[in-house]
Amino acid sequence: MSDFTMINCCLILGAYLLSSQAVWSQRVRVEYEVTSNPNGSVNLRCEFTDSGSTKLTQVSWMFERVEGDRHNIAVFHPVYGASFPNKDFVGRVKFTQGSLENPSIRIDKLSMADAGRYICEYATYPSGNEQGTTTLIMLAKPKNSATAIPVQAGSSEVVVARCEAAQGKPEATISWNTAIAGRYNHTSVPETDGTVTVKSEYRMIPTPAENGKEITCLVNQRTQNEPKTFHLKLVVEYPPTVTIEGYDNNWYMGRTDAVLICEADANPEPTNVTWTAASGQLPPSVWVDQKRLLVKKVDETVNTTFVCEVKNSLGSAKKELSATVIDQPLPKVTSAGPVIGGIIAAIMILCLIGAGVAMYHKRRQRTENGEGPPKHKPPPPMKSGSSTEMLNKPQDKATAITETQPLSNPETYYYETNSGEPVTDLDDDNMGPPVNGGTPNVWDGSGNPPDNESTNETLPPYEPADQNDIEASHANIARGESFMSQPMLV
Repeated sequence: MSDFTMINCCLILGAYLLSSQAVWSQRVRVEYEVTSNPNGSVNLRCEFTDSGSTKLTQVSWMFERVEGDRHNIAVFHPVYGASFPNKDFVGRVKFTQGSLENPSIRIDKLSMADAGRYICEYATYPSGNEQGTTTLIMLAKPKNSATAIPVQAGSSEVVVARCEAAQGKPEATISWNTAIAGRYNHTSVPETDGTVTVKSEYRMIPTPAENGKEITCLVNQRTQNEPKTFHLKLVVEYPPTVTIEGYDNNWYMGRTDAVLICEADANPEPTNVTWTAASGQLPPSVWVDQKRLLVKKVDETVNTTFVCEVKNSLGSAKKELSATVIDQPLPKVTSAGPVIGGIIAAIMILCLIGAGVAMYHKRRQRTENGEGPPKHKPPPPMKSGSSTEMLNKPQDKATAITETQPLSNPETYYYETNSGEPVTDLDDDNMGPPVNGGTPNVWDGSGNPPDNESTNETLPPYEPADQNDIEASHANIARGESFMSQPMLV
């Protein structure tokens, strides 16, 4: 037999033995895993199913904290009853049913040391011992805490915040949430009772700008329904930085109640604020109230340099301001330009809106009154008669008189331009063209000029036109054509 065949046979035999063990072990029914907390209680259930012809003689519970190190903690015999041989469990363990078919036990006053494997083992005949194993996991809620550590501003990396999850089981995890540039590290320390303490530190280079910034620590652990959150504010200490506010370059003679304010940025808060003058003592018209310096009345004595000094536990800082006294107050500078520009712009916008609304209403009114452009093409004009007929039409007396009168009124010099020139038909040969182009004669019947004309001028003799020449010119105009009369001479 070859080595390869031997190896295969061994593997098959091992698999058969394991499968048979699994079949037999299925008859001892237990829970795979249970959890509990310190000072709590736990029920460990065990049951032998489908015993058939197998005879149950005894059942035992064994505790295994370390692999291979087993100790009997409870034994039940149908004749001799229950027994609890391990002193560590005396008074804390008992059978809940007290029978071979259901030898479940209850353990009270649990501690972290009770975590481990609990084996329910049956002594049977003729198959021998059969067992099932339950793992007890002890859960310990950690004691969480977090704090911001006060540090001084500097150029070296230091721990600025610390977060801790102490004596937890299983081990907790810690994370940080912040916009501050830095890094963190974790350490885990096992405790004697099986719990674990986790510590995390956040490190950074502290500057005054980071003082008061937020940083958040989050602790996650199995016993917590949600992460435990700690919102912290960094504490960075630094010496004062001083500024003087309130001076407007307008300290004129006689001005009252001029104020200077000494502002300091420091952590911890300043403990002392002092006002002095560079020339010595403060002027008599000056009054000091902590960080405020009040000048009751400006005069020549306040034309000096004021010094403000601020101290805290880390150091001190000074700031100087040189005041200049002038004779007359500076003119006030108004910023009415932008306001006036805004008003003008608003008025223009309102005018545009009003004009648009007016045009809209006017157009709408014209449309309603029918004054709008025609919505259809008008028919072509129809010829009502020839121009000759219109010229031969007799005129009434009033019209004739009106046409022969001179245009004495200047307002009558204007005439309507809306009406077009008359279209005439030169079909009638019996009628000649109107004398003077149809324009009424401005001379009266006596042949005398009007009063406003000079009497010294001699008019050329009047020669009537030859009738034949008139008829010949009429014959040159085609039928249906029209002509425009000569302009009226006024």
